[in-house]
Amino acid sequence: MKYHIVTDELDEEIWNRILAHTGEAFKTVHGLPFTYHQKISRTGEPLGELIIDRKKKTITRNTVLLAYKKALKLMETEGSVSGPKKLGVFGASYLYPVFLELGIC
Repeated sequence: MKYHIVTDELDEEIWNRILAHTGEAFKTVHGLPFTYHQKISRTGEPLGELIIDRKKKTITRNTVLLAYKKALKLMETEGSVSGPKKLGVFGASYLYPVFLELGIC
């Protein structure tokens, strides 16, 4: 199966798909529950970061998109993404289950 090249428009689509799952319950591969939401500035503007409630960690939009591109490449070359470590980015243990839910991995 061939996967498409990521563009700015697709980046926006992926980011919006991830934001659409804000507040939903997910579990890491070790079964630890977490949710996430988008970081909002003091003036109420959304920032390009996700806040993971489990550890109050933030994952930037660029990191999410980098992980997405890595997942696409792995799907093309290996046929699957065998776990979060394969994504090779900060916060992969939280992004991997979200990507599974979205059908990316």
